[in-house]
Amino acid sequence: MRTSAWLNSRIPNIGELKERRDFNGLILALRHTDLEIQWKAADALGEMGQEAVDFLLEALISGNKDIRLGAVEALGEIRDPTTVNPIIALLEDRDNEIRWEAALALGEIGDTSAIEPLEQTLRDCDRYVRYGAALALSKLGWRPSNPKEEAYLFVGRQDWDCAARLGTDAIPALSLALKDKDRDIRLEAVRTLGQIGDEAAIPPLYAALRDPDDQVRWEAVHAAPGCGIDLRYIPRGLSRRPKVRKNPLVSAFLNFVLPGMGYLYLGRWWGVVVFQIEFYITLLLWKFLKEDCSFACYILVPSWLILALHAWYMAKKMPDL
Repeated sequence: MRTSAWLNSRIPNIGELKERRDFNGLILALRHTDLEIQWKAADALGEMGQEAVDFLLEALISGNKDIRLGAVEALGEIRDPTTVNPIIALLEDRDNEIRWEAALALGEIGDTSAIEPLEQTLRDCDRYVRYGAALALSKLGWRPSNPKEEAYLFVGRQDWDCAARLGTDAIPALSLALKDKDRDIRLEAVRTLGQIGDEAAIPPLYAALRDPDDQVRWEAVHAAPGCGIDLRYIPRGLSRRPKVRKNPLVSAFLNFVLPGMGYLYLGRWWGVVVFQIEFYITLLLWKFLKEDCSFACYILVPSWLILALHAWYMAKKMPDL
């Protein structure tokens, strides 16, 4: 039996593995499908202290993300200063959860050599990573040296009121938040720029008018005049947004070949109901009119055309803003 299959087919005894000093077994348990088992294994490795460090450092290069997360978590609990550099390297990892866990671990270890890379991590593209870096820097006793650095700290902590009070110094940090994948973060950033109400916010707000999310664009429309964007320029900014209207031809085609699916494509849940009704009607017609298939076609094809035209009409009427 493969190791992964064996691991997930039984519940490992974490206490027994810890007592036997079975480091490899505990590290394997970090990838168990049961989240509680993963936590217990990470806690056990952390409690084993210095003895586990070499095994955990080796686990940092594992191809399994759960093992790497558990290893970083355990190293943060052990707080060995010699592990700081390998954990700092993880702040550049492609996986945002690894970067987040690494930032938190550096805060737990408490070595001030991590301050500079954590400062840079406040500019990460992911809100969780920025939040972890902000918490870690607070634990390390870091104090921003100027208002712009302070703004990155506030945005990392998602303290929007404090960021707004910094005024124009907060605009670079808020511009970074406008690129976050999380729509709520972008919303808060736009609102905060509107509170600041300075012309320096025009470039990021003009970019927000092209945001793929309708609510973010709407907040940018509200914030723009207070920051000096002339109302007559707003429609031009909005015209650069991603087009969200559904394609009428696609909706018509779907409703013709799979009646009801065109409605579902347009976001109408009852398209599934139409599909089921049409499916059963078609079955009944073919069952009772087997010898006269043309008659069934005369009934079905026109109905499919009507549904296709209706879906096309609905798509054309949908707003694009």
